[in-house]
Amino acid sequence: MASSLPNALSPVLVAATLAVPHAIMTEASLGFFGLGVQPPIPTWGNMLRDAQLYVRHAWWYATFPGLFIFLSVFAFHLTGEGLRRQLGLAAATERRRNA
Repeated sequence: MASSLPNALSPVLVAATLAVPHAIMTEASLGFFGLGVQPPIPTWGNMLRDAQLYVRHAWWYATFPGLFIFLSVFAFHLTGEGLRRQLGLAAATERRRNA
């Protein structure tokens, strides 16, 4: 039991950091379609939906929420990939593919 916890911590940590971008994109898309958090609460998806009305006159209304969604997803993805490589999970995955 004592040796299994440190061995299980690495994959769980990597899986959690790789699941966050999926959650961000899911929330943003649901908010954009009006199925997420209701409008008094600001979310990136709600901001993008509301910005459709002003995109010709105020382009930054849609640009900045979209940019922050992209940067957040990309940062979490790079963090998860870096952790996966640093913790040696990439080599284990390659060994399983080659076997």
